[in-house]
Amino acid sequence: MELLSVSLGAYYGDFTAAAARENLTASQGKTLSVLRRGPAAMRVLAETLACDASNMTGIVDRLEKRGLVRREPSPGDRRVKNVVLTPEGEHAIDAIRASMHTTLAGLATLDADDRATLYALLDRVFTPGPADA
Repeated sequence: MELLSVSLGAYYGDFTAAAARENLTASQGKTLSVLRRGPAAMRVLAETLACDASNMTGIVDRLEKRGLVRREPSPGDRRVKNVVLTPEGEHAIDAIRASMHTTLAGLATLDADDRATLYALLDRVFTPGPADA
C-alpha cells in the first residue's frame, strides 16, 4: 500500500504540473480526463471526482468558457445536461498527458509486456466486479 501511495502521489504531482502548464487546475484536468471516456451528466462527474455538485458546476462553467467542454441535453432525459468534451478539450488533455514527463519516463522503463501486466493488475484491483457494482 505504501508503494501504491507513493506512486499515486508522484502521478498526481506530475498531472497537476502538466495541467498547470495548460492553465488548468488539477480538478479541471481530471474533469477533461473523465470526459475523454464519453459524455457525462453533472451528477456523475461530481460523484466520479468526489466533489460537491456546486463545485462541479463551477469547474464545468470555467471549462465551458474556455471552449473545452459544452453542455447538451441528455438523449434519455432532456432535463439532464450532459457535459461533452470538445475538440479543444481533447487537445488540452492530450497536451497534459504528453507533458507528464515523470510518469512517461517511469513507464518507459517497462517493456510492452511489463506495461500490459501493470495495466491488467491495476484493472483487476480497481475495476469493480459484478458484486461491487
